[in-house]
Formats: sequence, structure tokens, C-alpha cells
Amino acid sequence: MNTSIFIAKRYLFSKKSVNAINVISGISMVGVLVASGALIVILSVFNGLESLILSMYSSFTPELRIEPSAGKVFREDAVLFAQIKKDNRIANYSDVLQEKVLLKYHEYQYIATIKGIDTTYSTNREMDSLLWDGAFFLKDKGLNYAVLGAGVYSNLGISLGNLLTEIEVFSPRKGAKNSINPADEFNVRTISPAGVFKAQQELDHLMMVPLDFAREIIGEYEAVSAIEINVKPGVNIDRVQKEFAEILGPAFVVKNRVQQNPELYKLLNSEKWMVFFILAFVLVIAAFNIVGSLTMLVIDKQKDVAVLSSLGASKVLIKRIFFLEGMFISMLGCAAGLIIGLLFCAAQQRFGFVRMGAESLVTDAYPVAIRSADFVLVFLTVLIVSGIASAISARLSVKNMEQLKASE
Repeated sequence: MNTSIFIAKRYLFSKKSVNAINVISGISMVGVLVASGALIVILSVFNGLESLILSMYSSFTPELRIEPSAGKVFREDAVLFAQIKKDNRIANYSDVLQEKVLLKYHEYQYIATIKGIDTTYSTNREMDSLLWDGAFFLKDKGLNYAVLGAGVYSNLGISLGNLLTEIEVFSPRKGAKNSINPADEFNVRTISPAGVFKAQQELDHLMMVPLDFAREIIGEYEAVSAIEINVKPGVNIDRVQKEFAEILGPAFVVKNRVQQNPELYKLLNSEKWMVFFILAFVLVIAAFNIVGSLTMLVIDKQKDVAVLSSLGASKVLIKRIFFLEGMFISMLGCAAGLIIGLLFCAAQQRFGFVRMGAESLVTDAYPVAIRSADFVLVFLTVLIVSGIASAISARLSVKNMEQLKASE
């Protein structure tokens, strides 16, 4: 066994002549333990919140979305898109047509975004979990129906039980010029509400309708706004996205879920890493308690160091002993913190004993998602911080030892 490792281990577990050294070493270890455990818990909670929020969006956000690089609509090229449709990795391929429209219900008016979807859209999505009232269907016995966002529903004061009153939908008619009757400048259709969904505020203004209804009201009978694609389980989405982008060329943009909701992902990640760096700073403070611990340990072990020096031990060996002593203190604290953090997160996943304090549509307990990458990140953070602190401590401690010898 390496001499420096052997001596450092003996110093770690041996009884010191001054009890304060044990206390300071224990405080340093507990500080690293608490900081490491807190980092794991916080990162896991943010992972859980991220997964929860994104799962709420996943019912409406496809895994891939093809949009035009310029303009609002495009026509599907028969050759290019036929090649994509035939790809056996695709589970669902849906045409989408979106545009802002004016809605009227009784005396209330509201500007919403109409989203026309084809019949395959709803068959591959779990919409029921986000339905607030009613049901999700867009066609029944040849009649058109709409599923509304909560904002549309509340602002228009819609009653799903009132089958006699339909929603009036107004959209500017393409190519229409100023006319004596302003009504001639708009396409007007009516549609009955079937259900209401409540997910996120960004989706409250949405009204989902059949694609053919959207084409009639918008006046776009051949073009689409986007194509939404979901792939089969186990398929590498990044690879599919890259291949589709190469097939379609620069005229189209293929977006994954992160690119479709950049602000949401940016917000989630910025909050997560801001908290991480705050707790990492606490870890730095805890790790630098090692300086005081090793300084007192050097004073306590002056005779041992003198014996080692007389036996030919170099300054490098002595520095390495105290460096490893500091690393052992930090790594023991880190390992204990990671284990405690893992147990806490597992218990929260199983029992959900930490509540949010208010009823939620999805869960009332803080969600937790344990990821191995977080444990690696925390371990490396502790390793780097404690390595710097231990190196500084060992250098200062040996320097102080030389000054004590000179004063004698």
C-alpha cells in the first residue's frame, strides 16, 4: 500500500490529542454531506418537475414538427413527403393548419388560434388526462365539433350542455377587397363545442377543429401550416430529425420538442442550474473548512512529521499525506450525502410525503426523477472543490509547520 495513503487513513480514524480537531473534521464532513445530499435532492426534484410539465405538453406537442423556413403555410411536395410517410419508424403523421380567428358566442367575442387536425391526430395521443370537461372528439355523425382551451371556454362563457348555441368563427377572406357589407370580407362558419382541456396557459387560447373545417374557414384548401410526427417507441428521435432535415432541405425546419418550446426548456434549465450553483457555493464553503481541520491536525502531528522527516520523507510526501486526509474527509461526506439523497428521493417517489401545499390537477406531491448523471455531476463537483481545498490546505499546513520549527 502507498505510504501516504496508509498514513492518511490512520490519521483519519485515529484519536487526536486535541478533541477540537475531531469536532472540526466532523463539521467539515457533515457540511459536505449536507451539501451533496441537498444537491441530489434539488436536482431530482427539478428533474421531476421538468418531466411533469413536459408530459403535460406532450399530449399536444409532437416529437417532431415540420414547418416552412419562410412563410406561414406550404404545400406538401409529393416526392419528398411521400418518402417520409413511408418511413417505418413513424407511428403517426398528421397535417396541421393553424391561424388566428375571431370567435363569437352569444354577446361574447374572443381572438383564438384555430388548429385544424386530421382524423389520425387524436388516435395516437392521450388527451383524456388533460380534459377538463366534455370529451375529445371532432367528428360525429358527419357533424364538426371543437375541443377548446380553458381560456377560450372561460372568455366566451360557453356551456357544453347547451346544444342549441354554436360558436361562430370568423376569418378574413383571402383576396377580399373593401366592400359595402363588411360581412362579405369574412368567412363565417359555426361549430359546436365538445370538450375543454386545461394544460398550460400557452394552450388556453387554442381551439382544435377538424382539418376540413379549418380549410373552409381559413380558405386554404391545399396548404398546411405544419406536419406533426410521432415516432415508434425506442426510435432515436435525434437521428430521425437529422435524416428528415437532410431529405427536406433548407426550405423546411424539422423541430424536436425542445425546439418547439425553447422558452419553456430555457426557463426550466436556468432555474435548475441557478439553484445548483447556489448549493455548489455552499459546498465550497463547507469544503474549505478542511483548511482549519488540517492546520490543527499538522500542529497535533508535529512529532510524527518530525520522525518522518528524519527517516527521509520529503516535503512532497508530507503534503500528499495531508492532501489525502482532506480528500478522505470530503469523499466520505460526499458518499454519505449521495446515499442519503438517493434514499430520500426514493422515499419521496414511493410515498410522496413532501406535499406541494395545494391541490394540483396532476399531482399534489413534489415529483422526483432520479438520474445517474446527477450523481456523477455532484461527485465530480465535490471531487474538484475538495481537491482544490485540500491542495491549498496541505500546502499551507506544511508551510505553517516549517514556520513553527523555525520559531523553535
